[in-house]
Amino acid sequence: MATLEAIKYNGGQLEILDQLLLPESCTFIPICNVQDAWTAIREMKVRGAPAIAIVGCLSLAVELRKSPVLETKEQLHCFIKEKLDYLVTSRPTAVNMQLAAESCLKLSTLLSGDTLVGVTEASEAIVKHLEAMLANDIADNLAIGEHGSTDIRKKSIGKEKLRIMTHCNTGSLATAGYGTALGVIRSLHKANVLDQVYCTETRPYNQGSRLTAFELVYEKIPATLICDNMAAAAMKQLKIDAVIVGADRVAANGDTANKIGTYQLAVLAKSHNVLFYVAAPFSSIDFQIATGEWIPIEERPHSEMTHTGSTRTAAAGINCWNPGFDVTPAELITGGIVTEKGVFKPDQLVPLHK
Repeated sequence: MATLEAIKYNGGQLEILDQLLLPESCTFIPICNVQDAWTAIREMKVRGAPAIAIVGCLSLAVELRKSPVLETKEQLHCFIKEKLDYLVTSRPTAVNMQLAAESCLKLSTLLSGDTLVGVTEASEAIVKHLEAMLANDIADNLAIGEHGSTDIRKKSIGKEKLRIMTHCNTGSLATAGYGTALGVIRSLHKANVLDQVYCTETRPYNQGSRLTAFELVYEKIPATLICDNMAAAAMKQLKIDAVIVGADRVAANGDTANKIGTYQLAVLAKSHNVLFYVAAPFSSIDFQIATGEWIPIEERPHSEMTHTGSTRTAAAGINCWNPGFDVTPAELITGGIVTEKGVFKPDQLVPLHK
């Protein structure tokens, strides 16, 4: 069975699967401009660092295809910069949108300085650059899946079937397709070495129970849902072989920001001698940030903790602390960081960049 398709783009028409309605309803909504994309990202109708960048950039491609060609390349560059700067503000922790914006602006700057390129050709080149992100992300995810699967099997010699734990959602719903951490799990399943996936519910937004469980059931991958506070017991009693999670931003030293609850899983994995992996495209590595201490952490609305839908489930008047992410120190990433270029120890990232 094919993996879920959460982003549909064809000829300047962009639609996304509204993840707020899952698992009850698979409903696609149109993204007609950058404002639509910003709102969808902010409201978490689309989420996952790679998907945020793809939807943001494709929304700009939609606008460029629809808008009348600007008179000068300088005006075009200013238009693109304004739109990208705005998109970067939608979710501050994930670095992929920021890096995608920088890449696009670099191309725009080069085109602006090329006297042989007209404004129409420049606009078309930028649209082509933005649209290529979709196919590139799928190729990267497939590579991540294979690299991660190979490494886990190599480090689990003697075990015919593996038990893997994962957190949040890192599959087709968080990327252009296939997924990062869930892509590794798909590759293990494809290789017929997967016994069971244990996915956490991922409170308070329940991306694990709503989204990851939905993908696993959809693709008939053997899986079991656990509550977040069952992780330690599961590692001990169910003999988990590895934990694999995604990343919204990786610092130069390998410290990794991911969905809140990831840090505690890494601590537990270390205590139980369970391999801990982070799977992310190279675009999630922010070499401008030395350590995880400098990664901005988004704080989410208190209502995510105090309400289920419109029903209050917490005492009225209680204070809340609701960070969307936490930072896992590099020394706890014992399995490695899985990228499309291979699997690396955290301290190998900077030499790769140089």
